[in-house]
Amino acid sequence: MTTTIIGGGNMGEALLAGLLTGDNTPDDVTVVELSEARAAYLRSRYGVTVVDLESAVKSDALLVTVKPYHFAVLLDQLASLTRPGQLIISAVGGTPIGDIEARLPDSPAVVRSMPNLPVSLGAGTVAICGGQHVGAAELERTRSLLSPLGMVVEVTESQLDAVTALSGGGPAFFALLAEALIDAGVLAGLPRPLSEQLVLSTAAGTGRLLGAEGADPAGLRAAVCSPSGATIAAIHELEGRAFRAGVMSAIVAARNRSSEMGR
Repeated sequence: MTTTIIGGGNMGEALLAGLLTGDNTPDDVTVVELSEARAAYLRSRYGVTVVDLESAVKSDALLVTVKPYHFAVLLDQLASLTRPGQLIISAVGGTPIGDIEARLPDSPAVVRSMPNLPVSLGAGTVAICGGQHVGAAELERTRSLLSPLGMVVEVTESQLDAVTALSGGGPAFFALLAEALIDAGVLAGLPRPLSEQLVLSTAAGTGRLLGAEGADPAGLRAAVCSPSGATIAAIHELEGRAFRAGVMSAIVAARNRSSEMGR
């Protein structure tokens, strides 16, 4: 299945890199990118061909990653170019499937998706939901196409705002925690390079533990917390500052903002 990524920004590049970790070659994936400097970078880095929109729609699947404020114009351009049965996968936040379908009269199969940044390593999460012209066959095509990116899960469209908050924004939250831990190491007396090395290595190792089959976050936390030990003292300090409540409030705020953008 030939694929064109429309939009070569950060997420477009992450999806491109992830797709090329699988069985795809640069001959299987093309990119639409209007910035010549960015297009030259993608050609040089990944060996892909950068095409115009008229050439892009010859692909079996279009993976759209443009900014939300550019999407309406793009849909107007695509309206006369898409064809029945073509797979349109939107990774654009805030635009419901119904709005996309209404702008594309030839009834392509429209799938909304929410990928996160680790897709660039083939270790991401992609949530998908299909529109009215998407059946089991189209969903299977979508899973097959996106499987090199990491875990692909099917959700309802009403769940996408929560998915956006949790897994879409998740890498930023973990990165913020890592930043805070590095600063904490410096405050505790460690040189910054050593603190950064320790935190990033610990984050990578913990990620592998949590990614193992049957992983239990609460069990892992309990295993590290010895009675009257240093870690449980730190957990007590965090809970006294409403750590969990703060995290939950942040996710709900992100979900609400995602919903507002959609309206």
